[in-house]
Order: sequence, then structure tokens, then C-alpha cells
Amino acid sequence: MRKRTERKRVERKRTERKRVERKRVERKRTERNSTDRKRVEKKKIKDARMIPKEKYQELLKKKRLTKQEEKILDKALFLNYCKCVKSIKYSRKNERGAEYPICMSSIYLKRGKIAPKGIAEKCKKYL
Repeated sequence: MRKRTERKRVERKRTERKRVERKRVERKRTERNSTDRKRVEKKKIKDARMIPKEKYQELLKKKRLTKQEEKILDKALFLNYCKCVKSIKYSRKNERGAEYPICMSSIYLKRGKIAPKGIAEKCKKYL
């Protein structure tokens, strides 16, 4: 009689341990899934705010820019670059991958500006 009750007690402990272990593993699994699946939010290039053309032309012609003007111009050049890349990329008139040097030349180099590093990667975040 004693052995039977002892066996039952040992069996209950074992099942309890298994249940606790399953819960722990399940909790880890859900935590991992929730943190691993971070979505990269894509932005639309059409929704980006562009400065007026007159101000853009004025900033391009200006010799010395303030920090704020420089920031505005950098953003405007970046948006133009991305628009250029997207239009050439989906037009299929050029080879695949040719859109980056073409737009880099037309937007930055012909205007006498230095392109920021990693601009192509930043542009890929936009739809």
C-alpha cells in the first residue's frame, strides 16, 4: 500500500515537472517569435514632403548654406534621387542595376554635390 502511494506521488511530481517545463518552453518560444519578427516599416516616396521648386533652385544656386538650409537641401536631393531610381528601375529601358549610377550622376554629381554614403541602401527603405 505504501509503495503504491509513493509511486503515485513520484508520478505526480514527474508530470508536474513536465507540465512546468512545457510552459517554460512555450513561453520562450512566444517571446522569441515576438522579438524576432520586427517589421521594417516601408515609407512611400510619394508621401514624402518636397520643398517648392523655387526654393529648391534657390538653395542649389546659393554658395553658402546655413545648417538648416543644408539639411533641407540634402533631404530634397535624397528624395529626387529616390524618385529617379524608382522611375528608372521600373521603366525597364535600362539594364538591371544601372539606375543607381545614372541617378547618382544626374542628381548629385552634375549639381556639384557629394553624395552621402549608403544612400542606395536608405533609398531601398522607400517603396
